[in-house]
Amino acid sequence: MTTDPRLAKLSLNQRTTERWSVREAVEGCVRAGIPAIGLWREPVAEIGVPAAAKFVADAGLRVSSLCRGGFLTADDERARVEALADNRRAVDEAAGLGTDCLVLVVGGLPPGSRDLLGARQRVADALAELAPYAGERGVRLALEPLHPMYCADRAVLSTLGQALDLAEAFPTEQVGVVVDTFHVWWDPDVWRQIARAGARIASFQVCDFLTPLPADVLLGRGMMGDGHIDFPPLRRAVAATGYAGDTEVEIFNAEVWATDPDRVLATMVERYVELVLAD
Repeated sequence: MTTDPRLAKLSLNQRTTERWSVREAVEGCVRAGIPAIGLWREPVAEIGVPAAAKFVADAGLRVSSLCRGGFLTADDERARVEALADNRRAVDEAAGLGTDCLVLVVGGLPPGSRDLLGARQRVADALAELAPYAGERGVRLALEPLHPMYCADRAVLSTLGQALDLAEAFPTEQVGVVVDTFHVWWDPDVWRQIARAGARIASFQVCDFLTPLPADVLLGRGMMGDGHIDFPPLRRAVAATGYAGDTEVEIFNAEVWATDPDRVLATMVERYVELVLAD
């Protein structure tokens, strides 16, 4: 695959082209000159890890990350045990796909609970069990803080600082963090926290923050340039830490999903060069 050198670190997060299978997404990346892909467990499960890994390798691509593990906040023992088992499976899948980055969305409050501190402690407890398992398999658990509007139902980690507070209890090669522009752009402390993160940055993801938010706020992620985020300062801050990994474009958006995926990739490449790499 011939790639524009400006795209050497660009990755398509598979969810951006939600209706494409693993094979279709890989083939789309080849057509667009995108050298990496972030895979999701559900479409990988449809064909199996070995087949997905072969599609990627045969196309000359690399897997930048696997999404996702996590959801570690359950407050009953059976659900806790099941979550740990599922996360161990996710670690094994990441290793089988040849990526060292498993993205974790840690989970929100259990149904009926208001115990935010307890939920966060259960995340820490789960990491203590999972981190050594991941490290032994060459996989890093990448904690992704989500925008505070998702705190109740998706992630009790809302800032990069909170994610680092947890990650720093473990070796860097076992637990890192995700810097996702959609989730951190608003944080006045983000610059200090990115510098603090240093080698713990396991993934850098970009998309824009749209307003007005849709009724389903999960779908408020937009194509770069369609919202409010100034990308180059964030990119430069991440690069200043020594991060040399890929930049994944991850978009959850009904209009993007309804658009021809090849057209989405063409726009993604254009906006990445013009708006993310811009100085």
